[in-house]
Amino acid sequence: MANIRIIKRRIKGVRSTAKITRAMEMIAASRMRRAQERGLAGRPYADKIQQVIADLAALTEAGREPHPLLQRRQIKKIALVHITPDRGMCGGLVSGLNRAIGSYILKQEVPVSVIAVGRKGLDFIRRCDKEVIAEFTHLGDRPSLMDTLPIAHIVIDDYSKGAFDLVCLVYARFVTTMVQYPCVQQLLPVEPASIPAAQNVEYIYEPGPEAVLSNLLPRFVEMEVYHAILESIASEQSARMVAMKNATDNATELIDELTLLYNKARQEAITKELLDIAGGVEALA
Repeated sequence: MANIRIIKRRIKGVRSTAKITRAMEMIAASRMRRAQERGLAGRPYADKIQQVIADLAALTEAGREPHPLLQRRQIKKIALVHITPDRGMCGGLVSGLNRAIGSYILKQEVPVSVIAVGRKGLDFIRRCDKEVIAEFTHLGDRPSLMDTLPIAHIVIDDYSKGAFDLVCLVYARFVTTMVQYPCVQQLLPVEPASIPAAQNVEYIYEPGPEAVLSNLLPRFVEMEVYHAILESIASEQSARMVAMKNATDNATELIDELTLLYNKARQEAITKELLDIAGGVEALA
């Protein structure tokens, strides 16, 4: 009888867990749609601004010193902007991001510092005993460009002053609801994209290519940081929805198995009681 009580208590506990994971799955699904729309909406803008910067860089290269954000220097110190979720329960997303940045740091022969965006990445970097330049947590599920500007300004100012010679973004790139992968992307120095011949259009810039480029490059870095954060949020919500759905399915299967085990134990107990009653009747007869 004790086994029946234990099984019944366990069924009740698993059912409660299934209700929680089901609720979290629905919340993540509702947030996921908005996050995906915002993340995908920024891609055309990012592609177009890269083409404009490539055209401007080509016009200003001849005989002039490049803009500070375009200057390539000997790499003596690296900064990484590590973008991770603040919360867990999103499958292997966090471990994949931390594994990607850990692998990248181990391959470097120069000092590496980190700007941590998200509590999960911050905890990992602290455990690895790496220098944390700045930390940003609790940006929420729908951050605005103004919320991410301080991150971009730290990157721009430190690189312009020569504090770092290379800056990379480490974030989760959204592909589909089921697929998100860690991405290490160079942010500074800005690498102008190559323009295909079919898209090579001759533009006229006012007041001039140098002035436009000097104003456009900081905006480009700000948008790259913001877009990486939006991609990470879309990946986080997608991974969490999938993880919670799998957890709910596993809990449902476990409930079915425990219910079958409970019925067998209950049937065994009833059979045993009937045998004891029949044995007592035979003894009296």
